[in-house]
Amino acid sequence: MKLPLIAIATAAALVSGIATASAASNQATSKMSASSAMQPAPKDSLSLTRSQERMAWNDVKKIDTSQTAPAGFTAAIGTTVPNEVTLKSVPSDLASRVSALRPYDYALVQNKLLIVNPGDKKVVDVINRHA
Repeated sequence: MKLPLIAIATAAALVSGIATASAASNQATSKMSASSAMQPAPKDSLSLTRSQERMAWNDVKKIDTSQTAPAGFTAAIGTTVPNEVTLKSVPSDLASRVSALRPYDYALVQNKLLIVNPGDKKVVDVINRHA
């Protein structure tokens, strides 16, 4: 008689543990989805104010040096950045002050700051040195 009761109690504890783990997993997934939804997705267009452009230029210029553009590459909105150009994530302190830049990468090429959609490597903004 005791054996079936122990088996039932063990099964109940096991089911309870699985349900708790499943609920915790669902809650973690829900939180991740909510934080992902809060971060804007990069697009192939971007509109920054002159002040935001100046801030971006000054911040990036302090930490990065300009690369030489590969032959045949002209930095313009809508062009695809070639693999020879090194892309970097927008610095977190800049992204916190100009939140529109958060989902993008950048490259400093021949004294132009290229803001790049990391998904398709398209230039979404070109900020000139005297922004």
